[in-house]
Amino acid sequence: MLADIWIVLIPVYILAGLVLLLLVLNLLARVKGGRYVRPLAQGLMKLPWIGKQMQKASRASLERQNPELASAVAKLERSGATRDPMRAQQALSRLSAAERQAYIEAAGQQGEAPEPLNRAQRRAAEKLKKQRR
Repeated sequence: MLADIWIVLIPVYILAGLVLLLLVLNLLARVKGGRYVRPLAQGLMKLPWIGKQMQKASRASLERQNPELASAVAKLERSGATRDPMRAQQALSRLSAAERQAYIEAAGQQGEAPEPLNRAQRRAAEKLKKQRR
């Protein structure tokens, strides 16, 4: 009799565990700008189904917040810019002005701005920085 109750309550335990996990992740995301949840999210991204769903949600959120940046990121991913710095520079030159500006601002905020390869590109980057001020 008592064993039957435990078996019936298994779905309740699973749901309670998931709710607890979401609460912990929510609390970690609020501490120091999500510093402690980033490693967990990167680990979850390695799981096939969860990683695809997180990328899909991230893209949808980015498209709502900043369509130019979303377009630039999509173009850079299609060109293979994430794997090769030369392709990254070529892909950046193919972006429209609004897309390039949005990408450079986002990369600057994250500290991941690509290094200019030659003097002309360095001067163009410095000119963009001066214009933003």
